Amino acid sequence: MFAKPEVWEYPYGRGLTRRETHTFINTMIEEWDQCGFGCWIAIERATATVVGYVGLSVPMFLPEILPAVEVGWRLDPDHWGRGLASEGARAALREGFTTLELDEVTSIPQTGNTASFMVAERIGMRFHRTVSIPANERRGEVEGRLYTMTREEWIACT
Repeated sequence: MFAKPEVWEYPYGRGLTRRETHTFINTMIEEWDQCGFGCWIAIERATATVVGYVGLSVPMFLPEILPAVEVGWRLDPDHWGRGLASEGARAALREGFTTLELDEVTSIPQTGNTASFMVAERIGMRFHRTVSIPANERRGEVEGRLYTMTREEWIACT
């Protein structure tokens, strides 16, 4: 799935190589070890098919908003448009606000990624402002849309 260009159109404009995928997965495992939370494999219940991942992470790529926790998702394009990202993101928000007792959760889809900011809005997050996400070793600087949801806002929409 990670090799598909559509999965990583934002922010890389291409799929990941096997080595990049391996590095990404190891980074996610390390984050679980360090933070005690992270992203989950998303599995379609009816078929037991892995369709992507969803969950919570620390957005280290955007130091200006730290400390923060971000809800995020990435799904196989074969499963887009079925509400799975919204379903998984809602489960992640529930985990963040109940189990982790967070006061606020963010989401930072890249500007231009209409589908992802529509998911953020669909799950009740509100647009706060645009942000510049610094360049890294795999891509140049990109613009993101910072969405937020407080625990009180989450309670009001559950």
